[in-house]
Amino acid sequence: MIRPDAQLRSGHIPADLIPPGTDPRQVVIIHTAPRSWTGPVLLVLVATVGLCGLVYVTTVAVLSLVQVAATTAAAIKTAVPTLVGGGGLITLAIKTPKTDRARTKR
Repeated sequence: MIRPDAQLRSGHIPADLIPPGTDPRQVVIIHTAPRSWTGPVLLVLVATVGLCGLVYVTTVAVLSLVQVAATTAAAIKTAVPTLVGGGGLITLAIKTPKTDRARTKR
């Protein structure tokens, strides 16, 4: 026997299950329906899709905020010298020490 109820599922009724005085030919065995996995599988799929959607929407929102912040920072960087009174372009340059050309020519 593979399962404990295999005998009942195959239609064999053990004698100890039939009440005394009952005709065994008139006994009907009612089986429970096998479990349906449709509900749990759909629940897992819907939860997974919902979680992926939530992560996507959150990522897009955060990246949009970062883009707005970067655009604002760039606009402020270009506008501040004009507002403060500096008229020229601000550049950052590294100054290198000048070599003594007189010594190299000797």
